Amino acid sequence: MATDRQQKWNATRIPDQTGRTAVVTGANSGIGLRAAQALAEAGAHVVFAVRDPERGEAAARTVHGSTEVRRLDLADLSSVREFAAGWDRPLDLLINNAGVMMVPQQRTADGFEMQFGTNHLGHFALTNLLLPYVTDRVVTVSSGAHRWGDQRIDFDDLNRTSAYDPRGVYGQSKLANLLFVLELQRRLTESGSGVRALAAHPGYSATNLQSHAASAAARAFMKLGNRFLAQDDRAGALPTLYAATQELPGASYVGPDGLGEMRGAPTLVGRSAAASDPAVARRLWTVSEELTGTRFPQGVQTLQGAQTPQGVQKRAT
Repeated sequence: MATDRQQKWNATRIPDQTGRTAVVTGANSGIGLRAAQALAEAGAHVVFAVRDPERGEAAARTVHGSTEVRRLDLADLSSVREFAAGWDRPLDLLINNAGVMMVPQQRTADGFEMQFGTNHLGHFALTNLLLPYVTDRVVTVSSGAHRWGDQRIDFDDLNRTSAYDPRGVYGQSKLANLLFVLELQRRLTESGSGVRALAAHPGYSATNLQSHAASAAARAFMKLGNRFLAQDDRAGALPTLYAATQELPGASYVGPDGLGEMRGAPTLVGRSAAASDPAVARRLWTVSEELTGTRFPQGVQTLQGAQTPQGVQKRAT
């Protein structure tokens, strides 16, 4: 049974997106595809930023609306730079959605641990490179996994050259997503920009993300969870869509309103103390700049002026 909030707000309540452009990473499946579908059906032109263009084209054909597909491999910074170099127009909305979860130990093309490199560093670089074009907001998908255990950023071993714990490393990458949003918003505010950085998490949503876990036992457990506990990917996309289209302050974090934030309708939620530490957020930003060779762009405060849909108001610069 839907909650009262779900009855009041769902994907059918998205403001008109006509004239707006959105980039959604990992839009070929799961909550990324559902978010892309909803935005396109509301009138936006949606760019599917995907590692496999063939799969992206197949997914885009399921969407009623204006779409295009561009290749983006977040595990390869040369691909990130190529994608950004090919961008030449205003971008209202960047949704950093793609990710990997609890995969076996492996490295990105640049030698980074795969989960940290894809989930955080790839999106960090992409955002910095596209930010000169962004006119409204950046939404980054995190996870309740940022709270797992005594989760901290291990600055001494970000690439996990020591013991590899797929679960812990995934949680660290999701913590990094929230710290990234915190520091990005601070820099945007300091620069005088009206662009906003927000975060969202889908709760427990049944997608194919869980099928790549390193442990067979973990895969089996999550398969059962997907069947009996999880909400579907349409519901899982609602926090992303809420963060992308509703009037919310910068650095907001949106998740489901149900028990344990596992399922339910989108609402503002809290985050761990570790995800709220501005000093750690600044340190992570500095390290991420060094690792990716990308920087917060100068002059970002001048980037305004794209059409704003009814019900979504931009902040004045």
